[in-house]
Amino acid sequence: MKEYLQALTGTREGTLISVEVSAGASRDRFPTGYNTWRKSIGCQVTEPPVGGKANQAVIALVSATLGIPKTRVVIHSGAGSSAKKLLIKGMPVSELADIFEGAWQEE
Repeated sequence: MKEYLQALTGTREGTLISVEVSAGASRDRFPTGYNTWRKSIGCQVTEPPVGGKANQAVIALVSATLGIPKTRVVIHSGAGSSAKKLLIKGMPVSELADIFEGAWQEE
């Protein structure tokens, strides 16, 4: 089993992803790797963590990476924290796992 699958949880609505966000980074990147200790997938955004700017940047970056509308990416918990749970509406764990596997193979 791939370790990063521990960051993905299937729900009736879609999949929850445990994400560790680095706001104010030098560039936008998702996914940036897997943190085995936190069981989360890394995400870097250039926006600062002020006034919800980083959260909006995370939603935009994740939706663009997954090729889905922003309305399907919801911050389920952790809006005020770097550790977030994102709900990807209508996407099963298996589909997300395939996307992440492809992303890490390209690096």
